[in-house]
Amino acid sequence: MAFGSVPTPLGDMLAAVTETGVAGVGWSGREGLRARFLEGLGLAEVDDPGRTAPVLGELADYYAGRLRVFGVPVDWRLTSPVQRKVLGTLYETVAYGKAVTYGELAARSGTGVPARAIGSIMGANPIPIIVPCHRVVAGNGLGGFSGGEGVESKRWLLTMEGYLQPTLDWD
Repeated sequence: MAFGSVPTPLGDMLAAVTETGVAGVGWSGREGLRARFLEGLGLAEVDDPGRTAPVLGELADYYAGRLRVFGVPVDWRLTSPVQRKVLGTLYETVAYGKAVTYGELAARSGTGVPARAIGSIMGANPIPIIVPCHRVVAGNGLGGFSGGEGVESKRWLLTMEGYLQPTLDWD
């Protein structure tokens, strides 16, 4: 597994890339993130900037507002079959600038997972931003977010994508 990072307005993002595709993304300040990705797949770390360059470029372009659809391949092996179905449904059906409620995603996925369990699956998403768990909201508000600085990061991402209107202090 090769690692690389890219600076973003929400902090440095670490990307873990296997020969298959992006297996993990997360904010670099997260304790043990690199080890969790390596141990989760039982892989050794390799130095391969050529493997990480495409995802780092796409993440940089996303945060700069130049990319709306990620094209890098995804390695889903850090997810269970149910997580894969729910996250895959999210990845395939909720576009940039759109959002879906936990209940709507539960129904769309066809897994029988209740809406409140969808939140746990979103919180365990190993590939945030690319698999856009920030686009899953509560029926009565934003809901939670375990990435970056929590719900404020979710608010920032949804504002950047145009789903939420910017506030007067938006930069």
